[in-house]
Amino acid sequence: MTPFMLAVQELLDGTPAPEYRTEDSRPQAVAAATHVQVEIRSLAEQLVCEANAILAAQSAPITLVDDSGPGQLAFTLGCGDRSARVQTSLTGRTAVAQLLISGRAEHAPRRLTGEDELRALLLSLLATPTAH
Repeated sequence: MTPFMLAVQELLDGTPAPEYRTEDSRPQAVAAATHVQVEIRSLAEQLVCEANAILAAQSAPITLVDDSGPGQLAFTLGCGDRSARVQTSLTGRTAVAQLLISGRAEHAPRRLTGEDELRALLLSLLATPTAH
């Protein structure tokens, strides 16, 4: 089992989900921002597969839905009534990444601080809803 699969099992056994961190999102060059979005999306797919392998016999799976459109690259992770959308909006030569959590309003665009935070975000979607 991978370290993330072990973390999912520990969560199911009662270990609290870690808090994920975000930071202010600032405009970046389109090439750099889309590169990061694709890397995050690829890692999300891997982690969702790992989590669902553990969840298969015990819980509803995590879903991953691509929902990109004109001027936007995005995907949504869901588990039950909780969801998180990771999107990069493109305008001209710049792009802004943003994390949107169901039930949470942000005044300014926020993004995950790194790959470990994506892992923590997925674990938080699996956990009983708590304030982040």
